[in-house]
Amino acid sequence: MSSNIRTTPAPHSRRALLRAAVAGTAAAAGAGLTLSAAFPAFAGSWDPESAEPVTTPAQALRRLAAGNQRWRAQDQEHPHESAPLRRRLARGQQPFAIVLGCVDSRVPPELVFDQGLGDLLTVRSAGEVLDEAVLGSIAYGVLELRVPLVLVLAHQSCGAVAAAVRADESGEPLPAHVQYLADQIRPSIDHSRQGEARVDATINAHVRNVRSRLAAEPDLAGKVATGELAVLAARYELRDQHVRTLA
Repeated sequence: MSSNIRTTPAPHSRRALLRAAVAGTAAAAGAGLTLSAAFPAFAGSWDPESAEPVTTPAQALRRLAAGNQRWRAQDQEHPHESAPLRRRLARGQQPFAIVLGCVDSRVPPELVFDQGLGDLLTVRSAGEVLDEAVLGSIAYGVLELRVPLVLVLAHQSCGAVAAAVRADESGEPLPAHVQYLADQIRPSIDHSRQGEARVDATINAHVRNVRSRLAAEPDLAGKVATGELAVLAARYELRDQHVRTLA
């Protein structure tokens, strides 16, 4: 992992800065920010090579929305792949968003948001399940790279969620480490629904719960409270390739 070149505080100073950054209580994550509402601002084409730096959650969300719109329209720009940009990225990175997504092969964030090299810090785990490695990766992006937006991206027909629901219904343990995934998803299972409706509702409940847990993490909560960071839940629909935020 690398970051833009800047003065690095001494270890004791860094700890003091981090303590100051996380002071306060987490506010409602990403209030007023929706992917759908962001589309009109980027209705036309734009030059990704000359795009202005993204420094706010709203700017980051608009850029993701524009990319998802291009993906759905099959009008991708495949930005940020040029030789000059590759040389520039060798000196440092400044991704504008962190996407915590599922490992599902049908939902690669760089494709569904039509982004390129240096644009997204992507973290992927089955069912967007959190563990220390995932939390540390996200904290690195927020605290070290100063990324202003964390998007937790669930998707239609999530196999990890389906497995957790089936295991909960049958009572049978899952193989090896897959059981860990099911245990993390189980609190989100919607027992008021049946069949596929239960799986679908659990997908939404789980991604909202992951979003809430992230927004309340001590390393992130202070930045959420001040508006420097937004943590949003979203869902990708396989049938129409549309990403929609979830309240």
